[in-house]
Amino acid sequence: MCGATCCAGRPILGDMTFRPPAAPSQTPAVQPPPAQPPRNILSIQSWVSYGHVGNAAALFALQRLGFETWGVHTVQFSNHTGYGAWTGTVFPSELIAELLDGIEARGALPSCDGVLSGYMGSEGTVAAVVEAVARVRQANPAALYCCDPVMGDVGRGIFVRPELPDLIATQALAAADIVTPNQFELELLTELKVDTLEHALAAAHTLRERLYPGGPRIVLLTSLVRSDAPEGVIETLAVTGEGSWLCRTPLLPLDPPRNGTGDAIAALFYGQFLKTGNPARALSLSMSALYGVLDLTHQLGTREIQLVAAQDQLVEPVHLFPAEQVEG
Repeated sequence: MCGATCCAGRPILGDMTFRPPAAPSQTPAVQPPPAQPPRNILSIQSWVSYGHVGNAAALFALQRLGFETWGVHTVQFSNHTGYGAWTGTVFPSELIAELLDGIEARGALPSCDGVLSGYMGSEGTVAAVVEAVARVRQANPAALYCCDPVMGDVGRGIFVRPELPDLIATQALAAADIVTPNQFELELLTELKVDTLEHALAAAHTLRERLYPGGPRIVLLTSLVRSDAPEGVIETLAVTGEGSWLCRTPLLPLDPPRNGTGDAIAALFYGQFLKTGNPARALSLSMSALYGVLDLTHQLGTREIQLVAAQDQLVEPVHLFPAEQVEG
């Protein structure tokens, strides 16, 4: 038996009840937002196997912005016609309706957020595109149609069939929510001279009045070169019913001018507008992205625009050029 002397100097233990260690305090985990399906765009344009024009420019740009893209090709060429020689074929306009029938059979049209059209090489193609827009709107009345009225350019003049400018003006533009003419095409469509900012705004507003009455009626004037602009720049002008914005970037010495830039800017602006709902923001982001692509194209000295090599610029441009409000 242990006496008092043998226990001297030992600590006297208190309550021996076992208690588990306290759990460390934790901040509740932030739950990620629920997954959302991507938005969908039907793009009806030309296609080339080599290079980036038409759908070969638009589809990739829109995919990098996060859109599912449903490509319907109006032609299949080896390369763009700017080379002066190419192989391939023009598809019959009936193919557009046939492909849309197949998409509709999948039950997909109600999830289509918009239609983008570019080069339309025949009277039948114009009618087929307008009919496709009507079918998409019937399935989803909120869908927006962006029409790039590809008809000609400064220095080249009109490079489509003679009957197409009138057909595009009376049929396609009347169905369009957004239209993206270059300077030559705006003058052709409005029969107004565009050589100053005041003239550009006036012509764009004239064209706005011809667009689909139920939509935002946005005119994106691309490749604007005017007498009252600073030297060494090229501009794009976005004109809406709420205001107008101008974005300018340095004019890169690309000679000859690169094909596909109009197709790319139409897709980029359209995609950014669908994402943001803000024409000024869409203008700034799309022009900054295009500048990044063309700057790399200039550095590498390539004939084709460097969409793939500069693809990060499509999402996060290195140089962000502001959109300056000039009206409204």
